Amino acid sequence: MIRSALRHDVPASVVVFLIAIPLSLGIAAASGAPLFAGLIAAVVGGVVAGAISGAPLQVSGPAAGLTVIVAGTVAEFGWAGTVAVVALAGALQVGLGLSRLGRAALSLSPAVVHGMLAGIGVVIVIGQVHVVLGGAALSSPLANLRDLPRQALGHHDASVLIGVLTMVVLVVWPRLVKTSLLPAALVAVAAATALSTVAYLDLPRVTLPDAPLSQLTLPRWPDAPLTEVAMAVVTIALVASVESLLSAVAVDKLHDGTRANLDQELVAQGTANMVSGALGGLPVTGVIVRSSANVAAGARSRASAVLHGLWIAVFALAFTDVLELIPMSALAAVLVVVGVRLVSLAHLRTYARHRELPVYLVTAVGVVVTDLMVGVAAGIGVAVVLTLFRLARCDIRRAEREPGQWAVTITGTLAFVAAGRLARELSAVPPGQTVELDLHLDYLDHGAFEAIEDWRQAYERGGGEVRIHEVQRGWLHRAHSGRLGAGKSTPPHLPRFIASWSQWQAVHAAGLSPADRPVRAMAAGIDEFQRSVAPLVRPHLADLAAKGQRPQQLFITCADSRVVPNLITASGPGDLFCVRNIGNIVPPHGAGDHSVGAAVEYAVDVLGIATITVCGHSACGAVRALMADSTEPDAALGQWLRHAGHVAVAGDEQEHCLANIRRQLDHLRTYPSVRRASAAGRLRLVGMYFDIAKADMHVVTDAAHDEGGRPFVGA
Repeated sequence: MIRSALRHDVPASVVVFLIAIPLSLGIAAASGAPLFAGLIAAVVGGVVAGAISGAPLQVSGPAAGLTVIVAGTVAEFGWAGTVAVVALAGALQVGLGLSRLGRAALSLSPAVVHGMLAGIGVVIVIGQVHVVLGGAALSSPLANLRDLPRQALGHHDASVLIGVLTMVVLVVWPRLVKTSLLPAALVAVAAATALSTVAYLDLPRVTLPDAPLSQLTLPRWPDAPLTEVAMAVVTIALVASVESLLSAVAVDKLHDGTRANLDQELVAQGTANMVSGALGGLPVTGVIVRSSANVAAGARSRASAVLHGLWIAVFALAFTDVLELIPMSALAAVLVVVGVRLVSLAHLRTYARHRELPVYLVTAVGVVVTDLMVGVAAGIGVAVVLTLFRLARCDIRRAEREPGQWAVTITGTLAFVAAGRLARELSAVPPGQTVELDLHLDYLDHGAFEAIEDWRQAYERGGGEVRIHEVQRGWLHRAHSGRLGAGKSTPPHLPRFIASWSQWQAVHAAGLSPADRPVRAMAAGIDEFQRSVAPLVRPHLADLAAKGQRPQQLFITCADSRVVPNLITASGPGDLFCVRNIGNIVPPHGAGDHSVGAAVEYAVDVLGIATITVCGHSACGAVRALMADSTEPDAALGQWLRHAGHVAVAGDEQEHCLANIRRQLDHLRTYPSVRRASAAGRLRLVGMYFDIAKADMHVVTDAAHDEGGRPFVGA
């Protein structure tokens, strides 16, 4: 443990310490707080949060995401009142963590969270550009934006020079130097400090108290209405919690160690904020920049986060003179780059692809134009509206299949908000036709149900005919029985792609002669495939057409219509090379039948399959015929069944089925291709038995003396 800490955690803690120093000072400056408050938060975040964190590799400290909130709180309550709010927010976080609400904080839409951070990034950039230009940030983003042209026309050559140099180093350094031992922020601030000191530039620099520990700002209850204080406490607690938990989840993706306990992490963050507030520090959150650097530097335990806090404490107390050489424009430049990076182009592309860009943009613009809470509330509102729109969205398709025959297909969620559109689509069907209304619904409310029923009754009064068929769920049946909305029960109908024609094609068979019904059933089945299944499998089939087939098994089974290989094996196109015949029979090599033999040789020698499966089933007509010896010996069926070979077994029909499967496995071994592949260890023979009545698959062990099958749990 100690050796691992010395080898991995100590070097990682130094890397994170070097990143944290300039960022902590810059965030404090952007928040309108004493600069030493940023160092206090960094120390407490490392030592306190790190020691009890639920995410051992996460590093906590002051974060850019809270600068706007803290700046507003300082302006409203003063610094002493702000640290009291921070301590109370920490207590609220501890309560949330003890209540096991850590996961609940992640229920907030990521588009809202990232939009909030993007808005905060814009606010930081607009404010800190003033400092880079040698001025001071104003009270609001819009005021900063209005005053920016005047500030830009001023003469602040030294501040601009240092700020631009810092930003250039921040952007270029990571591209030139790949080592994490020299973070870009540290190199940029060090270079700017060295240049400004050597050149004796006259510009604002960091100012720290001479005896910092004796000048800590203690919390004082804000002189403001309780509702305003409570709002500030809740805002800081929620934003800090969400940012910390999102960071913890992101850090989990960077390593293979212990996963984060989000409730414990929330307690740790709350405890750190209580301590930081009590000591006069900024709010603490988990910070993804420092945490990712911690993982990349090789940290293995929480020792790295704790040590980085101790290094900051030592440096802040022993090297105050060094920190006071840092130009304020250099720290502002660091914050400008951080703010720009909060507006992530990757997030913009992601949310545009997932059609959540309006949520992101409304939140970001709201944060910039109004304030954080209004912007977040607006983003949540847009997210809720979009969710309701998608939940209530359905696809309605109308087509004339043949003269006098119309098909209307409704897919998705059919709620009252779509009733108007539904009525328009249905009213567009010409009167006096036969209409097949197919409902593929995951929900139907009463308003939409009434719209369908009213249209159906009116249409049939006008001389038309309406045939309604529901796929999957019996919503109309439940509506008629008064149980609509009573919860989603077991679907009364199988999806069409796995159901028999007789289960869903009664509507197509009505009025047809017995001779015409099979033709109509096939046509309806093909139509259903083209409409519902083909769009789903077309890309895969196109890939198979281009690359050729590479099946995994040769599957030999009975031609019985109740046995569907792809259904009972949950396989799809390209998986099984199938041979079907009466009785799943494999004639021995040289027995005179070449059909099965050709398939076996092609599968083994050309396709290179690794498994041959012989699958029999219960209630097999071929096995019954063999047991009763009831076929004409000269008839084609009788001659074919003779290829099964003599199976002498005492027992019931199932035992005869199992014996037949083993006999066909023995016949497979008579083929030279099978013997060669088996001897080389690249072919396996498997027997299976499908119980039709129970829908159970059993594997038949490949042994001549085995007495029965066993439930299939994986061959």
